[in-house]
Amino acid sequence: MTTSREEDYLEAIIHLVDRKGYARVGDLSRALNCSAATVTEMFGRLSEKGLVNYEKYGGVTLTSEGRTIGDEIIRRHNIIKGFLMFLGVDEDVAEADACMIEHSVRPMTLERLEGFIDFVKKCPEDPCWITKYREFLETGAVDLKDCVLARKEDGTAERSDTS
Repeated sequence: MTTSREEDYLEAIIHLVDRKGYARVGDLSRALNCSAATVTEMFGRLSEKGLVNYEKYGGVTLTSEGRTIGDEIIRRHNIIKGFLMFLGVDEDVAEADACMIEHSVRPMTLERLEGFIDFVKKCPEDPCWITKYREFLETGAVDLKDCVLARKEDGTAERSDTS
């Protein structure tokens, strides 16, 4: 089991290695805004857990287990960020929030978020409720008269008058 801080390190290592081809103490120190000593200590912990290969004064690489865990963290992050942006959250805020949520989201919740996003992407056209939701975010008002289904006060759906 990894801690949220260890997951942050694995995620940052993947991003650095994918971008630069390697990751060193100084790189992680800058990326995670912490001291070199803190990074060195974490590299030791991750090495003891078999998640990284660390050589003092050298770089760090992920083991296959470390890469698998890191890839899963990035997958969770991307699902959450995508969902938040779909809801109209600004990208920078969605990024920061996804960094926090990714460590505690339960598998079933993540599965449902992913399924919802996939469903919406597969819709042939922008469904009425998506358009109305975006209008609601901008205006604070909702008018469902153009939608095929409208909600009654008890929460059930009924056909709206489209004539």
